[in-house]
Formats: sequence, C-alpha cells, structure tokens
Amino acid sequence: MSSKPSKQRLNLIEAPPHRKRKLLTARLSDELISKYGIKRIYVRVGDTVKILRGDWAGHEGKVVKVSLKKCRIYVEGVTIKKADGTPVYYPIHPSKVMITKLDLSDKWREKIINRRRKA
Repeated sequence: MSSKPSKQRLNLIEAPPHRKRKLLTARLSDELISKYGIKRIYVRVGDTVKILRGDWAGHEGKVVKVSLKKCRIYVEGVTIKKADGTPVYYPIHPSKVMITKLDLSDKWREKIINRRRKA
C-alpha cells in the first residue's frame, strides 16, 4: 500500500462496490448494542441516526439517501441553501453518525443481525 494521499483517495474512488459497502457502516447506540449484540451495521434508508461530529453535531433524523458512489449519507433536516435559495441535503460520512433506531422492515437485515450476533 502506498502512503501517498492521492493514491489513497484514488483507491477509495476506484474500489469495487462490495468494498465501498463496508465503508458505509455506522456505530449502534448503547441500547441497540445491548439489544442486538452487534456494534456496527450498514446504514440504510429509513434508519434514524444521530450526528456526532461536524457542524450538524447533535442533530437526529432519518436517513433519506445513501450514496455508494460518494460514500456519504443524507439525513432528513440536514440541508444547506444553494445560491438560488433551493435547499439541498448536506452529505455526511457514515463514520460520523450513530444509529439510534434500526429499520427492520426488511427480513434480510434481521438475518444479517442474527448471523453477526455474538454468542
């Protein structure tokens, strides 16, 4: 592995989707860790997250969009205004958020949790 920042960025940009997906994990809250027995899980649309770092620290909202290409998530209520006044979602890195409520409407997600649960 090269230590040059430009090559590190290029590796992230050109990474295959299965590797980029692993970058979209976020920490669970303490209550969810004790309930499900896992510490991290992939962020999905519908999860409720709390932002821990940056200008939006402390804000809590639902995930509206997950961008695999940019490795960013977009949270409800976290918007900035463009020059013409229209609001757009502000991109946030998933490592800077904590999942406070999981969206378990998908049966596959429950299978992932059960598979990764500590014995």
